[in-house]
Parts: sequence; C-alpha cells; structure tokens
Amino acid sequence: MRSPDLSDLRCFEAALRLGSLSAAARELGVTQQAVSARLRGLERLTGGPLVHRSPAGVTATPDGDAVLAWAREVLDAAARLDEGIASLAGGTRRTLRIGASQTIAAHRLPSWLLELRRAQLDRGMDPSDIALRTANSTEVVAAVRAGELDLGFIETPDAPPGLGSAVVGQDQMVVAIAPEHPWASLTSVPLAEIAATPLVTREAGSGTRAVLDTTIAAHVAHPAHQPALVLATEAAVRSAVAQGVAPAVLSELTVRDDVRLGRIVARPLGPEPLLRPFTAVWRGGPGDLSGTRRELVALAARGRADS
Repeated sequence: MRSPDLSDLRCFEAALRLGSLSAAARELGVTQQAVSARLRGLERLTGGPLVHRSPAGVTATPDGDAVLAWAREVLDAAARLDEGIASLAGGTRRTLRIGASQTIAAHRLPSWLLELRRAQLDRGMDPSDIALRTANSTEVVAAVRAGELDLGFIETPDAPPGLGSAVVGQDQMVVAIAPEHPWASLTSVPLAEIAATPLVTREAGSGTRAVLDTTIAAHVAHPAHQPALVLATEAAVRSAVAQGVAPAVLSELTVRDDVRLGRIVARPLGPEPLLRPFTAVWRGGPGDLSGTRRELVALAARGRADS
C-alpha cells in the first residue's frame, strides 16, 4: 500500500480548512478538478469517504477528522524539513508569517523584530521577510491551528491546548477611568466593584476580555452586569473611557500615553494586581519550533528576563 504524497495531503487539508474545493484550488494554484482528483485518490487509499460533499461545501467524516490530524502532522514536518534545508543551502528565503494580538503587536513585537533584524545582520545574514497579521487572541490561535500563521503571540490567561507554547512576558491590567469618575480618587479598585459595574470591554475572543472574564468568574460568585459597550479595538475602548462612557480594564501598556496626557486615570485592581501572560504559540510541540521562529521566541523571552 503506497502512502499519500504531500500534494494529496495539501489538497485534503486546504479543502477542509477552507470548507470548499474551489477555495482550496485557488489557494494552491491548481484547478478544482485537480483538488477533487487528489481527494478521490486519498479516499481510495483509505478505503472509504473522508469528506462530505454538498452544495454548501465540504466537511470531514469521522475518518476524515482522524486523517486530517495525521496529515497536519506530516505537513508540519515537511515544512520544517523545507525550512531546515533552505537554511543549510542558503536557498530562497521564505516569508515568516506572524500573528499577534493588539497589545503585543503595538507595544512589544516591534522591538522583538528589531532585535531579530540586528542579530541577523550581525551574523552577516539578510534579515528575514516578515508578514504580520494583527487580530484578537482567539483569531491568532485559529490561524496558527489552520497553518495560516507560522507563529502567534497571544494574551489569553491560559495557553491553548494542542499547540506548542512558551510564555515570553507578562502584562499588568489596570482600571482605566475618566478623570471625573468617582473611582479616580481611589488608590485601587476592588474586583467586586468592577464585577458589579457595566464596563466598556473588548469583544469576546480578545485576550483583554478573556483575562477579565476569567478572573471575575474565579473570584466573584454572581457578576451583576453585562458590558456597557463592546468595542473591537483598544483605541476605541480608550476613547470611550476618556469620553466618560464607562471605565474599562486594559493593559497598562496601552493607556500610558492617555495617562500622561491627562485623558485617562489608571488605577490597579485590588486586592491583588491582575497580571496576564504574553504567550508564543505554534503548531506542534517544543521540538517543532526551529529556525527563525525559535530565535524570535528566544529574543522575546530574553526581553522578559531583562525587564
């Protein structure tokens, strides 16, 4: 029995990830008929259907789910092999696809990438080509799982299961308040008071929202209110706070300029500071992080130790 080749597996994985044969064909630069033929060949090897085909697209059968997990392991290994051979042979450089949640993308990643560039230049290397995607933490994790990103940086309180991960830093959350708000006179704001107050928050899926929701759920039995306003960016949340809509719980990094300008007052949460990790994530385990990705994660973690 022959093993499927990488083209079979790439077509299969892309079709299920994108939910469409035509979308997989566009991504891979082949015809839809070629993708369909690859899937049929893979199904002949396994002896049964791997996908459900319908006018709405394609989904995995139970056997297809199992094969998909194995296929992704093989494709990940093939990508690492390609990366290693290219680095040994000085071959064509591959763009490193990085995703980062908003706080990291704005306040941490630029310095990490600058350090990476300097280190590569010091070794006489051409700096790596980087493609950056900014999204919330849940979206970054989904893109890493799907193979759309080589490396992600997220702000959620817990590392996502099924991915390699490494904590590379941490962040303190503060209560952002309009200067005229009664909380501005406090030295810290009790968590119970925050849980009982409608806040301006980020959307579900953001690390900023997740750390607050997780902390309140762990320490407050019955939170009393839904958010006052849900917004998709840190900048929009800060603007709403400054306009007096409601307080918010945000990264201390994101409110520094507003505090300095007097637009916002920042207070710690009480009775204990609220910290969250910055975490690098990738497909596979610790041994699957190699090359430029490993160097970037190490630089980020070193910055954590130096701070």
